[in-house]
Amino acid sequence: MSRTIVHVDMDAFFAAIEQRDNQEFQGKPVIVGADPRRGRGRGVVAAASYEARSFGIHSAMPISKAWRLCPHGVYVRPRFERYTFVSSQIMELLRSYSPLVEPVSIDEAYLDVTGCERLLGSPEDIGRSIRKSIFEQTGLTASAGIADCKYLAKIASEAGKPSGLTVIAPGGGAAFLSPLPLRKLWGIGPRMAARLESIGLRRVGELAAREDHWLEQKLGPRGPELRRLALGLDDRPVMPEWTRRSISEERTFEKDIDDPDRLEWALLGLADDLGRRMRHEAVSGRTVTLKIRLTGFETFTRSSTLSEHTNGTATIHAAALELFRAFDRQGKAVRLLGIGLSNLDNGSMRSPRQLDLFSSAGSGVRARNEKYDTVLDQLRDRFGDSVARASLLRI
Repeated sequence: MSRTIVHVDMDAFFAAIEQRDNQEFQGKPVIVGADPRRGRGRGVVAAASYEARSFGIHSAMPISKAWRLCPHGVYVRPRFERYTFVSSQIMELLRSYSPLVEPVSIDEAYLDVTGCERLLGSPEDIGRSIRKSIFEQTGLTASAGIADCKYLAKIASEAGKPSGLTVIAPGGGAAFLSPLPLRKLWGIGPRMAARLESIGLRRVGELAAREDHWLEQKLGPRGPELRRLALGLDDRPVMPEWTRRSISEERTFEKDIDDPDRLEWALLGLADDLGRRMRHEAVSGRTVTLKIRLTGFETFTRSSTLSEHTNGTATIHAAALELFRAFDRQGKAVRLLGIGLSNLDNGSMRSPRQLDLFSSAGSGVRARNEKYDTVLDQLRDRFGDSVARASLLRI
């Protein structure tokens, strides 16, 4: 039986939330990823509104380049807690259409609505209803793609951006893909595109028309795999049990920093932001990873695994600090610091934990730190980021 898969992708999600929450931002080029108190900054763009994209700004672009392209834009620091809250609203809404919902990231998901036509209408009706419900509940727009497999549904949603709906009829994948440039296929970057062009292939249809043995001679085992994508074939099911594997915070400094005290202070700020996000999402982790980017863009990671899951700021900071102090920078300044937690658990911080019989003192310190985190989170939720740890108030 042919499946009906819907791919829902929010439009410029982070930037759209900022525009919705701040009336003065509406209609203006909004760039998420810079702290306005620090001016231009040296980080990267996390999201750009469609007004900002008209100036050539896109995600992962250095903030400094975005500033050159659009100095009059609105530059804001990401509010991940806010984005996560809105995302949870959207995912819950999608589950009202089907129990088979697979979140792909904070702002996109697949739904399998096979067999729901009698209840929800045609695939096109379902897509319209989903987009309408999202807008009515959140005030945000989404693009949707519908096809008989996940791969085609995602390409269809991209084709309709922003705020569009594209439906590929069952069996119509190859015809839909045929005129598209090869870069539209998964796994084809600039190098592979150049390689394909060197053997006379520029469009998806040209790749699909070739025989597997010819492609294998030219490209190796990858050739037949690419042809399968060009034909729109994808038998992966929607996996509703998808869970996030890691969560992280990182910061690029305006100027490279060599002072160990300032770097350790920056680590505390990162641990504070990360712990707060994790507690808000009721998630904890065991493996702490430190990311360091030195002058010259050399990037290193160091990890350690804790004895139990945590989302406590003090515990995260202590583990990251130990990794930082053990790392040999060889006299080089630091451009970027980041802290991540993996080996995640979504329930361990809500359930009772077995305490160490021989570590009552440590358990008492941990309990006090957890209580401190809880009170601080509550104050921030009420009064905003004007509430901060005293240890982070120094300049």
